Amino acid sequence: MDILSNILNVLITILVFFGIILIHEMGHFLTARAFGMKIYEFSIGMGPRLFSKRTKTTTWSFKLLPIGGAVQLGEDFESDDPDDFRNKPVWQRMIVIVAGAVMNLILGFAVCIVSICTDDAIATTRLSEFYDTAVSTEVLMPDDEITEINGMPIWTTMDISYCLQNKAAKFDEEQGVAYFDMKVKRGGETVALTVPFKAVASDGRTGYSVVIDFKVWAEHKDPLTVTAAAARMFMTESRLIWISFADLITGTYGLNDLSGPVGVVTTMASALEQSRLNIMSLSSFLTLVALITINLGIFNLLPIPALDGARFLFLVIEAIRRKPIAAEKEGWVHFIGFAALMLLMLIVTFNDIVKLIAPPQ
Repeated sequence: MDILSNILNVLITILVFFGIILIHEMGHFLTARAFGMKIYEFSIGMGPRLFSKRTKTTTWSFKLLPIGGAVQLGEDFESDDPDDFRNKPVWQRMIVIVAGAVMNLILGFAVCIVSICTDDAIATTRLSEFYDTAVSTEVLMPDDEITEINGMPIWTTMDISYCLQNKAAKFDEEQGVAYFDMKVKRGGETVALTVPFKAVASDGRTGYSVVIDFKVWAEHKDPLTVTAAAARMFMTESRLIWISFADLITGTYGLNDLSGPVGVVTTMASALEQSRLNIMSLSSFLTLVALITINLGIFNLLPIPALDGARFLFLVIEAIRRKPIAAEKEGWVHFIGFAALMLLMLIVTFNDIVKLIAPPQ
């Protein structure tokens, strides 16, 4: 039964992953269709075709690997057909290129709303009570609203957890205490504090693990509070994605910390299993889905060759110089970028499989 349950979780997770990709590609497809562009192929997945169907002008394909998709618009060649992508006004092409990422961001916000709706109430950043062994009570008080930790604005409880586990101003290993510079709203005023928390030394990236020793007040749900909470959750997840990119560039994270399709599917399947065991965990699963689709939207807008962001950049250059870059030259840039991304994907996937077979102790 456990094996069947695991297989079902993986299949559902893959379907969710395909759904996220489908939404992205539909953004490109619908805007291209609205502008009368010729669509040569609409494909979900990559690699060998599992099946395909040809209509009057478009081939519809479903491919083996759930790691991407494509809407072929004839971007990589020049023709005299007025309905081909490269012959349409540059502003229309810009909209088509960014539409996929925008659809992912819209989907991410929608999933944030659903995630919040599955909870009994909305968690705030205002403290309600402390545990008996709390250390932070030396400085914090009930009804304090945390607004900033170590210079980072706080919008959600996810921000609090992230900062307390990653942004200590000082860690005293001998006393087992981590100190954080905080700002809280207290009695209508903003107060700057240095707050201690019990911390246990660990082998992790920060060298410690903080014990969060307080609870927060909950807010009742109605259409306005749910929408506002979803917006805060969306901003939090978007910011965490940018922080992760910055950490990767600066070397804070390495290749071994990245996850590819195997790692993502494994994590989502585990979260799905927890959501089936505990209805309260459904929110965690949906939060992960939102994070993935928002990540896909943001990542695709980066000016990396082969991604939508780079294609958009080429269109900006075309708009400025009033002349398109040769399709062959642009095609080579995207080909090299695609090859580099596939190499990175292979390395990350290999690491995911190694972790799956022999997880770190």
